[in-house]
Amino acid sequence: MRDAYREKAKNMVDGQLKKRGISDPAVLEAFENVPRHLFVPENFKDRAYSDSALPIGEGQTISQPYIVALMSELLKAKRGDKVLEVGTGSGYQAAILAFMGVKLYTIERKGGLLKKAKGSLKKAGFEGVLFKEGDGTLGWEEFSPYSGIIVTAAGKDVPSPLLEQLQENGRLVMPAGDRFSQEMVVYEKNPGGRIVKEKYGGCRFVPLIGKYGW
Repeated sequence: MRDAYREKAKNMVDGQLKKRGISDPAVLEAFENVPRHLFVPENFKDRAYSDSALPIGEGQTISQPYIVALMSELLKAKRGDKVLEVGTGSGYQAAILAFMGVKLYTIERKGGLLKKAKGSLKKAGFEGVLFKEGDGTLGWEEFSPYSGIIVTAAGKDVPSPLLEQLQENGRLVMPAGDRFSQEMVVYEKNPGGRIVKEKYGGCRFVPLIGKYGW
């Protein structure tokens, strides 16, 4: 990463993430080192490290850094864990998780966005991510179960196929609510398959579209 962007990334970590309670060293290290400016449109590069969501085309956005960091921290993924991401979007969340050393599988229903995300991830040096174009609410059963699942769009509730593909003691992080406001929710699958939910505050995401979404 060029020095000018590296300084912006460090300022983002110190001024936006640490001050709002993000403390996982692996998450903070990823945010300092992943070049966020490679995952936003050219005309927004000067705002790539700002504390705001930005449009990436096709009605979608790249979430503000704090929200990406919060979801990454709540996932509690460790190096080598198998993680499913629903909603590749810009590819930035995928890059953060890949930097943290997880084995990442990511699904995007919009082919144009997926193509851009692949290019951005390759340019940033992440070539081990597995991609699929399709309905993310169905999950990716072929490679299940997953120790972690992260959903980057908002549904009324978690799609049942995703819970089925989550392994015991696994964690699923997603925004849940109506189309206009949601809460960040962690679903943890206890031994025996019982699901425990915990809420982590309000948020607002684009809607999760698909068979088990909107």
